[in-house]
Amino acid sequence: MPVPERNPFDPVADAQAHRLIARIDALSAHHDALHGGLRVRWRRFGEGPPLVLLHGGHGSWMHWLRNIEALAAAHTLWLPDMPGFNDSDTPPRPAPRQDALEPSLDALAATLDSLVGAGTEIDLGGFSFGGLVAAKFALRRGGIRRLALVGSGGHATMRRMKVDMVNWRAAENRDKERVALLHNLGALMLHEPAAIDALAFAIHDASCHGTRFRSKQISTAGGLQAALDALGGAQLLVWGEHDVTADSRPLVAQLVAGHPQREGVVVDGAGHWVQYERAAEVNALLLRYFS
Repeated sequence: MPVPERNPFDPVADAQAHRLIARIDALSAHHDALHGGLRVRWRRFGEGPPLVLLHGGHGSWMHWLRNIEALAAAHTLWLPDMPGFNDSDTPPRPAPRQDALEPSLDALAATLDSLVGAGTEIDLGGFSFGGLVAAKFALRRGGIRRLALVGSGGHATMRRMKVDMVNWRAAENRDKERVALLHNLGALMLHEPAAIDALAFAIHDASCHGTRFRSKQISTAGGLQAALDALGGAQLLVWGEHDVTADSRPLVAQLVAGHPQREGVVVDGAGHWVQYERAAEVNALLLRYFS
């Protein structure tokens, strides 16, 4: 694991990170929408055409923290904590032979429609596990103008993990737990040591502790290409150059070949959590695409 240039356990940096998270959260309106007794927490930011952003596995709305202010200048952002994550309720177990995502997709579609109106056209983005969810959500709901997926799961091609993940839940105490979480942040999420800062750790720490939904098996099982083919329309596919969950350049080339409405971008120097590590570049890319 790369050694961070800035110690994320520094108490001053940690306090600053939590103040920044609180400041961004205070810019939002919280909406607790219900579907079949399941509560989904949505955060709304900004004004303009609606843009829905879905977070990744072991994640939360905070996966988009460094993108919110830039994108909210031109859009009304709708960011859920998906069912089983952070501030939302845990979804029920799927029925026998039911897709594991069905209860979550039902709840996301119904609660969003209660907030923006059924049939209202939206733009949609998803990160990692949330990329696969976004593609399936788009098929379920319809009314999608443009779709952007960032480091999406579900591609079922080669991963490039070089360092094993650590089971942070098995840690003997909080100090060892924090070391394990920091290790995983460098092993999976971020490439540059300087990106592994107090804010990244605070987001990762809180989001992991708020996760009650098992997403890895769904992400690695495939289904992304089939969903994109069935959906059609404008699609932007973004990966970081060093994303360990995919061999990004050949994957992007494979996905866009023969699909003139698809645009593929590989962001140089970035790992999996590309919208955090290269926030300014990704913000400009998304603003251009969704405009």
